[in-house]
Amino acid sequence: MKKYAIITDSSSDLNEFFRTKYDIECICTRFFHEGVEYDADPDWKSFSLKEFYDYLRAGNRITTSQISNATCVKTFEKYLEQGYDILSISCTGALSSTVNVCYQTRDLLKEKYPDSKIICIDGCISSAGLGILCIRASELRAQGKTIEETAQWVEENKKFINQEGTVDKLSYLKQAGRVSAPAAFFGGLLNIKPLIISDIHGYNVSIEKVKGRMTSLIRTAERVAENYTKDDLPDIFIHHTDCEEDALILKQEILNRVDVKPDDIHIGNINAAIGASVGPGMIGVYFYGREVTYDSKA
Repeated sequence: MKKYAIITDSSSDLNEFFRTKYDIECICTRFFHEGVEYDADPDWKSFSLKEFYDYLRAGNRITTSQISNATCVKTFEKYLEQGYDILSISCTGALSSTVNVCYQTRDLLKEKYPDSKIICIDGCISSAGLGILCIRASELRAQGKTIEETAQWVEENKKFINQEGTVDKLSYLKQAGRVSAPAAFFGGLLNIKPLIISDIHGYNVSIEKVKGRMTSLIRTAERVAENYTKDDLPDIFIHHTDCEEDALILKQEILNRVDVKPDDIHIGNINAAIGASVGPGMIGVYFYGREVTYDSKA
């Protein structure tokens, strides 16, 4: 079987441990802080996580950019020149243009490398949900599955990757243009917390509203229990934007309701590109579960 590389972007939130363990390549999206451009790397090596979120808490804005065509071409060619095929799994196209850059790179390189296969997939989810798809793709590769067989699994199973989450303050979503100013104002006044899922297209949508932070964490855990299916993908990922104490509370609430081992629940950080939009205090839970059927465009 011909070797193939698995390539994703930093929206997958796969830190160095997971990237090394599963041999996954990661291309970084970018963000701008006071006119200086930085990698939105999953390990937060290019910029201090605490400084990043404190800057947002002070009322400042951070803008982001997709991966560049040049960087994508360089990364793909690094493997193509070594005789690898490429399986690229990208952040949902509903929220990011990264997958389009990968499509363009595929089309640009297919004539130069006619004997190589380049398969690009829209993961239809972000953060650790995308990471789960990449980890499973790596496991299938290790089992001897061909690039086509692995790509088929990803396409057929991405609809089973669930996201359940909440944000602490609507003001950051207002600043990013995700909610209206009146909704943010009255939501803050009434201490309203939206529960957010990823729909079938990969859009983040609010499907419930509750009052109070603790209530939102408990209800998130309840929704995880309602939708989690263990199967052969038992791991649950809780990723957050600088609110680890709440993430630990949520982990315990999930353990109280779900038949899962404590070591199978992983807590990690959400990357800067997503964090710039949702602000500090966002928590997302990602897992393999019931088929996602909610269509916000219907």
